[in-house]
Amino acid sequence: MPKTRNILFIMCDQLRADYLSCAGHPSMETPNIDALAARGTRFTRAYVQAPVCGPSRMSAYTGRYSFSHGATWNFFPLPVGERTLGDYLRPHGVRTALVGKTHMEPDEEGMKRFGLAPERGDGLLVSECGFEPYDRDDGVHPDKRGALDFAYNDYLRAHGYRDANPWHSFANSAAGPDGKTLSGWNMRNARLPARVKEEHSETAYCTERALAFIREQGEAPWCLHLSYIKPHWPYMAPAPYHAMYAGKDVIPAVRSEAERRDPHPVFGAFMRHREGLVFAREEVRAAVIPTYMGLTRQIDDHLGRLFRFLEDSGRMKDTLIVFTSDHGDFLGDHWLGEKELFYEQAARVPLIVYDPEDGAPRGAVSDDFAESIDLVPTFLDALGIPIPTHVLEGRSLLPRVRRGEPLAREAVFSELDYGAYPARQALGLSVNQARAVMVLTRGWKMVHYDGFAPQLFDLETDPRELRDLGCDPGCAAVRAQMKDRIFDWMRSRKNRIATTDAFAEMQGTRKNAGGDVLIGRWE
Repeated sequence: MPKTRNILFIMCDQLRADYLSCAGHPSMETPNIDALAARGTRFTRAYVQAPVCGPSRMSAYTGRYSFSHGATWNFFPLPVGERTLGDYLRPHGVRTALVGKTHMEPDEEGMKRFGLAPERGDGLLVSECGFEPYDRDDGVHPDKRGALDFAYNDYLRAHGYRDANPWHSFANSAAGPDGKTLSGWNMRNARLPARVKEEHSETAYCTERALAFIREQGEAPWCLHLSYIKPHWPYMAPAPYHAMYAGKDVIPAVRSEAERRDPHPVFGAFMRHREGLVFAREEVRAAVIPTYMGLTRQIDDHLGRLFRFLEDSGRMKDTLIVFTSDHGDFLGDHWLGEKELFYEQAARVPLIVYDPEDGAPRGAVSDDFAESIDLVPTFLDALGIPIPTHVLEGRSLLPRVRRGEPLAREAVFSELDYGAYPARQALGLSVNQARAVMVLTRGWKMVHYDGFAPQLFDLETDPRELRDLGCDPGCAAVRAQMKDRIFDWMRSRKNRIATTDAFAEMQGTRKNAGGDVLIGRWE
C-alpha cells in the first residue's frame, strides 16, 4: 500500500518559471519554495498546454490537451462530459476540494440537458470543475455586478472594509494622498501599498482557508487544490511586500530591436496590444516587476506557514505536494505583456513535486520534458488508483520523482486559440482561423499558425528565441519534420473516452474467436 494518502496541489497564477531563487533568479528570494525543492524534484522544463488561464487549467484538471477537452480559451465552457481530478479521486474516498481560483466556466447548456442544478449535488461538482468549492476566489472585475457576494468579499466586509466590492477597492487598490481610491488595474499605481492589511490580503486569506480545510480532515484522505490568484494582475501588493523589491532588482528584458523591425505577423499583432506597448517602456517594467516579485515573495512566506503546519501535524509524511503555475508573464520580454504566445516566459512554468515515500530522491533537478497534463495521472499513481489510459493524455511523473527514472518524452505541445483577441481582428481572420500549435523538442521550437508561415527557433544557437527561422530556406527540412510531429500528435489524441482499452481489446478477441456477431462464415 502506498504511504501517500493526501494530495496538496498548489498553483500560482501567472508565475514565471525563472522567478524563484532555486531557479536562479539573481534577486528574487523564495526560501520556502526552495526548501520544498530540496525535499523533492524540480522540473526545469515543464510546459503548460495553453499559455492562457482557462484552457491551461482545464488541461491540468482533466489531464487532456485543449484540442481534446475543447475549453480553448477563458470563459469557454468545459463540456459537461469531461472528467476531472475529483471525478477520479472521489469514488476512492478522497475528498477533493478547492481553495482559490479555477477559471472554470460551466457548460450550462449541457447541464440543463441532463437536468443538473449548479447549486447542489453532482451539478455543483460539474459546474466547479469537479472540485468541492470549499472557498472559490476567481477575483471580481471592478465593473462586474451580480458576482460580488463571494466569500472573500464577505470576509473583507466582516473585517471593516466597507464597499460593494472590497476585493477591488481595498485588496487591489491603493489610497491616494487625498483619500481617493487608486485602482490596481492602473499599473501606474503598482508601487503603492494595497489598502488592505497584509493579514487580510487574498494570499493570506487563501492560506488560512487551506489550513482550515486540512485541520478538518483529521485522518481522512484528502486532495486540496490551493490555487493562489497572485502574482496575476492587478499588480498590487500589501505592505511590506509592495516595497520589498526595487528597480535595481529587475533583470534586463529579453528582447531585441530586430524582433520589432520585422516580426512574424501574429507576433507583431500581439506586440501592438495595449499591454505590449506599455511593457515596452522601461519605466513600466521598473514600476510593475518589483510588485510582481513582492507578490511572489508573499506567497512564499505563506507557504512557509503552511509547510510548517504540515510538518508539525505529521502530514508531510503522507502528503504528495505539487507546486506549479498555470502560465508565465512576459513582463516586457519580447516586447510583450501578459502571456498567450509560446516563448519560454509564458509557456514554461515552475514545477516541484515532493513525494513522501521512503527512498524518493531529495533535491533532484530534472530537465526531462513535463507537461501540465501529467499532474492528474501523477496524483492517481501516487494514491495507487488505476490510471484510465484511454482518457488521460498525460503520463505519471512518479518514475522520475520516486525512482529517478528518465521520462523519455521527445516533445511537448501547447495550443492557443486567439480568436477572442484584438490580434485576430487586426489580422482579418475569422475566429476559426485564429489557432496556433507549439511543438518543442530538445533542439527546436516551432509554432504552426493557420494561414501564416510558422515561427521556428534553434534553441541550441538561440536559446533566448530572438531569431525567427520560420522563413529561412535552410531550415525547410526542420520545419517539415516539426509539422509531421504536430500531425502525429493530433492524430493520437484520445477520443474513445467512454470505452476502456481493455474492453476494446476484449471485443476484438471475441470477434476473432467467433463471438456474438458472426461475420465471414462459410459453412
